[in-house]
Amino acid sequence: MSLPERTTGVESERTVLVGVYINTPVNPKDPLLELSGLAITAGAHVVAELVQRRHEPDQRTYIGRGKLKELFSIVEHHDADVVMFDNDLSPAQIRNLEHELGCKVLDRSEVILDIFAARARTYEARLAVELAQLEYSLPRLKRMWTHLSRLKMGIGMRGPGEKQLEVDRRLVEKRIHDLKQELLVIHRRRERQVAARHEQRTVSLVGYTNAGKSTLLNALTHADVLAEDKLFATLDTRTRRWKLPSWGPVLLSDTVGFIRDLPHHLIASFKATLEETQQADLLLHVADASSPFVENQIKAVHSVLEELCVDVKDTILVLNKLDAVTDHITRNRLCDRYPYAVGVSAQSGYGLENLAVRTSDALGRNFRNVEVETDCGNGRLLAWLAKHGEVLSKRFGDERMIIHCRIPPAVLGRIDPDEATVRDCDNEVCEQSRSPLSSSTQSPVTEAT
Repeated sequence: MSLPERTTGVESERTVLVGVYINTPVNPKDPLLELSGLAITAGAHVVAELVQRRHEPDQRTYIGRGKLKELFSIVEHHDADVVMFDNDLSPAQIRNLEHELGCKVLDRSEVILDIFAARARTYEARLAVELAQLEYSLPRLKRMWTHLSRLKMGIGMRGPGEKQLEVDRRLVEKRIHDLKQELLVIHRRRERQVAARHEQRTVSLVGYTNAGKSTLLNALTHADVLAEDKLFATLDTRTRRWKLPSWGPVLLSDTVGFIRDLPHHLIASFKATLEETQQADLLLHVADASSPFVENQIKAVHSVLEELCVDVKDTILVLNKLDAVTDHITRNRLCDRYPYAVGVSAQSGYGLENLAVRTSDALGRNFRNVEVETDCGNGRLLAWLAKHGEVLSKRFGDERMIIHCRIPPAVLGRIDPDEATVRDCDNEVCEQSRSPLSSSTQSPVTEAT
């Protein structure tokens, strides 16, 4: 059976959704809801759905024989162009399905890659998407390339007579190697950029796709970044300044959204883009409280964070779109389930002040409570301490001043011991130590806060 010419996109193609589930689906009432959202985001026109429960997938076609015949009838009836599976299929399974159905077959990973390819805007994101696509397609070359005849060997062209498939595979492997090198350079550059900002506290927004991270970034920083009600509207990291109460400005970064069963090679490809998450001092895990599957989405994000090795970072769970939860029973259940979460609505502004306070408290957990003694004329050090920490009080003598502040240990280590003396203290000790600065400076001391 002849197949239609393959294209990379699924735009405006008539699509049948298929899900084969070994265990209970994430959404038993509508198991293909998320795949439907992916298909619509990719531009497909969904015409029918088919679901099957099996003890194990069929090795040849993943779906059972009876369901395969039913699927063929559905494809014929709707004149479908694409069959989209909510599963990851092997190259052989896709090839067999396309032969049986006479139309293009896509699995979940390929749909996600297609969406990423359509939404990539920056040079870095486009490189990452291309790398992920090539790594996905490499074992599928036999299905995607049809020019498999041997190269014609005429006079002056006698050689090993390689199959075109082998030539294509080497070209793909060479391109993969080149892309990895380019992304490595970008990764190292971003590491330097992030390292250069280590004196400033950084907060990263993470969460399931379409949880409202970009809208929250706009609400907190008064930025004007793209925020759409679509899956994977953000693929590139955006960083803005966020003024926290009793703290000062911190850097707030919006990152690519996660999704259930996110392809591993896609995570690896976007390593540079996710550098902000890996280097952040605090993570704000944004979850869509209005989603009936919010608990599963939270678990999916935790799984990706574990893969990125950032699951041990301080994290505040932010239940966004809480105003959309009209059912009091559901709201109370979420509050009981996640008692330490912060409920907000990025759209209306509800809970944003509380989120700012909680963020300030979380950033200050590991701060050192110290007194810094230096020359009265050392305004540069005073300004530096105020910029990188929280100055609680200042006491001045004729020649020396004492600055009581809370400051990160990493920043504290950069104070020159020849320029100032640093003493650890807690609040009680600091209150009791307000005596003359030294035996040589018995002049009156004034205090300013």
